[in-house]
Amino acid sequence: MLIDLKIKNYALIEQLEMNPSPVLNIITGETGAGKSIMLGAIGLLLGNRADSKLLFNQEQKCVIEGVFDISQYNLKEVFTAEDLDFDEQCILRREISPSGKSRAFVNDMPVTLDVLRKVGENLMDIHSQHDTLQLGDTSFQLNILDIYAGNTSLDIYAGNLSYLKDYNETYRGYKKLESDYKKLTDQLAQAQKELDYNTFLLNELEEINLQEDEQEQLETELKELENAEDIKLKLTQAVQSLTESEFNITSALKDTVQLISQLAAFSPKYEELRTRTESCMIELNDVAGELEDAERRTEANPARTTEVQERLNTIYTLQRKHQVQTIAELLEIQRELESKVGSVLNLDNALANTEKAMKAAEANMLEKAAVLSERRKASFGKFEQELYVLLAELGMPNARIVIQHKAAAPTATGTDEISILFSANKGAQPQSLVKAASGGEFSRLMLSIKYMLADKTALPTIVFDEIDTGISGEVAVKVGKMMQQMAQKHQIIAISHLPQIAAQGNSHYFVYKHDTEDRTISRVKKLSEKERIDEIAHMIAGANPSASAYKSAKELLSL
Repeated sequence: MLIDLKIKNYALIEQLEMNPSPVLNIITGETGAGKSIMLGAIGLLLGNRADSKLLFNQEQKCVIEGVFDISQYNLKEVFTAEDLDFDEQCILRREISPSGKSRAFVNDMPVTLDVLRKVGENLMDIHSQHDTLQLGDTSFQLNILDIYAGNTSLDIYAGNLSYLKDYNETYRGYKKLESDYKKLTDQLAQAQKELDYNTFLLNELEEINLQEDEQEQLETELKELENAEDIKLKLTQAVQSLTESEFNITSALKDTVQLISQLAAFSPKYEELRTRTESCMIELNDVAGELEDAERRTEANPARTTEVQERLNTIYTLQRKHQVQTIAELLEIQRELESKVGSVLNLDNALANTEKAMKAAEANMLEKAAVLSERRKASFGKFEQELYVLLAELGMPNARIVIQHKAAAPTATGTDEISILFSANKGAQPQSLVKAASGGEFSRLMLSIKYMLADKTALPTIVFDEIDTGISGEVAVKVGKMMQQMAQKHQIIAISHLPQIAAQGNSHYFVYKHDTEDRTISRVKKLSEKERIDEIAHMIAGANPSASAYKSAKELLSL
């Protein structure tokens, strides 16, 4: 429950602090004094979007802090799931700088707004007039019935999951497989369109049986074949120059070796020169031998020339076709085509496996949806009867509540379409809430539903923002009594304009405007017993309450 609330530099609030009672807290005050501003600040504390324009002083930051006692509530898992430190006291803080930058903290640890919302939604439920309008929405009605039927409660079934969450996870798993199946179907259809063409391209490349370094070797060979006669002539001339001419090099080197050998006796250096010269002679003899071999092998070969030219032309044609420059790139394209052609078979297998998994997930989803649906339908009669009794106590003895149900295609919330039908008058046919309920009837309906759901939720604090709209007199007294009963298990904070409800509070806070020299400031104070009598008398009779108004105020408080 909320044990301390501080608001600094927000809208009309310069600085405010309140320590609510653990049971029923009433907030009253004149119109525009700042009651809704307090709710707006609490909304920021729970993760609503911030606007720097709402700063009381545009040169200072706004700070909103709430301290909650959560020792009696099983909320440790919520903190663990968000990787937050858990303590029996939880501190939520929101800061908005003049530049508009917003920061959020849980137990002094910086968090995102999303994390702040997840924690906050387990600490407080703020009911506003917007929620009353939501009551006409069928998805909101379905959520009400799920809470009433216990479908949102944890630790009751399927590994700590609620019936609704368990179904929802199964549904999301099914939808994921359904999406995968559609993608695979589309991929297979596209692959099959391209299969024939890709197969043709692949066969064309496979038939030519390309080798990695083939192009360079063929291009070198073709040059030799096309210039065979010229090469053979030059090789012959080179051999003759080395070995066969009158003044051939090898004979001259042989004579040189002999001459240097004769000088070796005179100095070691001549022996070294002889050795080097002899090595040159041996090397030239080897070169001459290889030149002779090359000359013998070199012959014009028109047939082979044609063969090489045709092979190269085939390679060049494929390179132009695939817009590449090398055989390595052609081989990479070949591998890609093999993958594409092979993937059609793989896609067939993947599609079959995904379809099988999807059908199994669908069957599991529908089974859980059926369980969820049966639990909902089993609660209809009890929900209608309990709501009827409460509405009768709130001055609507002829009210009728009927829950209309239709089976529907699976959605994230199940296979049920729910509509709560209502009539306030005897003999009137129940209709949708939007058509049948007035503002005051909506308020009483919503309060009755909140009363019914209070025992089925673990929320420490419930805030009501003028849920008493459209009611008065004895009905208002009964509404106050209902809030008192709810406050035995939940901390209730109620903003009200009715004296009958204000008198029911265990603590009574008064919001008022204070005018300074340059601006209006919103303030709040906790009323003493005497101040409560004064405030309730003013609520009954206006600015100048009579003695009877004071008497009525005392009577209401005595109730």
